[in-house]
Formats: sequence, C-alpha cells, structure tokens
Amino acid sequence: MTDIRSKIEQIYSLEQLSAQNSCVHGLHPLAKICSTILYIVCILSFDRYAFFEILPYAFYPLLLIFLAKVPIGMIFKRVIIALPFCLFAGVSNVFLDTAPVMQFGEFSFTFGMLSLFTIVLRTLLCVSAVLILVAVTPFDELTEELRRMHLPNIFITLLEMTYRYIGVLAEEAATMFIGYRLRSRTGSGLEMKDMGSFIGQLLLRSFDRADRVYQAMKCRGYALRNFSHAQNNLDKHDWCFILLTGGIFLLLRWGASQYVAGRFF
Repeated sequence: MTDIRSKIEQIYSLEQLSAQNSCVHGLHPLAKICSTILYIVCILSFDRYAFFEILPYAFYPLLLIFLAKVPIGMIFKRVIIALPFCLFAGVSNVFLDTAPVMQFGEFSFTFGMLSLFTIVLRTLLCVSAVLILVAVTPFDELTEELRRMHLPNIFITLLEMTYRYIGVLAEEAATMFIGYRLRSRTGSGLEMKDMGSFIGQLLLRSFDRADRVYQAMKCRGYALRNFSHAQNNLDKHDWCFILLTGGIFLLLRWGASQYVAGRFF
C-alpha cells in the first residue's frame, strides 16, 4: 500500500513545483499559456523532414527549466512515457520511405529515418513544453485562464475531475488488489481469469464513489456553470515575455522557411 501511495504522490509531484518562486513562476498564467500554444503551433507547422529546422526550438524548454529551477530528470522521466507512441507512429516510415538522404559507405540514411527522428524530436519538445507549463503554473490557475479563453466549460470540468481524482481511482484499485491478494489461494498477482470481474467491480465502485463525491460537492454549492473570477490583467513583464518568445519562435520559423527555399530553389 505504501508503494501505491508513493506512485500516487508522483502523479502530483510535478504540479507541486508550481508553488516555487522564480521569474517564470511569477508570470501571468495567460502569458505562459499563449507562449506554449505558439511554441507548439510553430513546431507542428514544419514538415516531416525538418529535423534540423526544429532543433533550435530546444532552447525554450531548456531555458525555462534553468530559470524555473525545475528538475530536468522529473521532466525527462515523464517525456519518456510519450516516446513509444511516437515511435509506433514513425517506425513505418523507415520501411516505406527508403529514398537515401546521405550515404555512409554501405549504410544509407533514408528519408524514412529522418522523418522518424523528426517525429521523436517534435514529440519531445511539445510534451516538454506542456509539462513545464504545469510545473510552473498551479493547475487551478490554468483551468481558470482556459475558461477566460472561452473554452467549453464541460471539457474544462472533465479535465479538472480527471486530473484531481485519478489518484482516488488508483487508491480504490489498490484497495481492491490488496483484498484480492488476501483472499486468493496463491497470494500472488491478479490472475487472468479474474481480471474481467476485477475491472467490472472497479467500475461499479468508481461510479458509486463518483456519485458520493458529486453529491457532497452539490451540498457545498457546486453547480456545472461558468464561474466568474476576478480577472488580473497582463502587466508589462507578461507582454514582454509573450512578445519576446513569440518573436523568437516566428523568427526561427521564418528563417527555416527561407533556408529551405534557398536550398531547394
């Protein structure tokens, strides 16, 4: 049970860094959201062979990690989780796109390999930017700014509920697993023949727990509606951050397009 609780604490350990004090933490949440969105849009605007054009964008997450004093190992361990998905998405290109880019003796570096590396780099940078945003901004401030940006309230509420109660679900599953081990003949892990009933019971217990949580929230005045918050305007430091980072992103994008146009035309 202690190991399960430590795993649950690791889920929220990244957000706990948002309570620190640094020049990045002190920025307005909207400024950090706008900068992150522009960063991701610029990276996604490149084609699938633009590995070297995307590479300079690595300065942004590295600079924020340094300024905000975010442990790079904590970011790296969470980014690694996304790697299998991008590898599955790009590994087929290695076999389908076999046109050579460079030749090193008998080894040919193909366009398929280049596109795979580009997909991996693009995933690492985008996921890192989002993780750093969570690490330097309290989650409630993020969702508040998303509401101010007029995103659908139902989606934001689902995001809040999923994030806040994933630990509750994990603890419920851990309690069931301990009970299963105490009642099993072998005392080992969950057997395949019992997995269906285990998941079904977890689903029913989750429905019951969610209903009790929702009723408790309603008793305290909660209702699914657009919340009104006091709006804090951006100051000059926030505008400087948006203009500086956005200008660098767009300048790198323009420079990359000019480089590609000069190389191919």
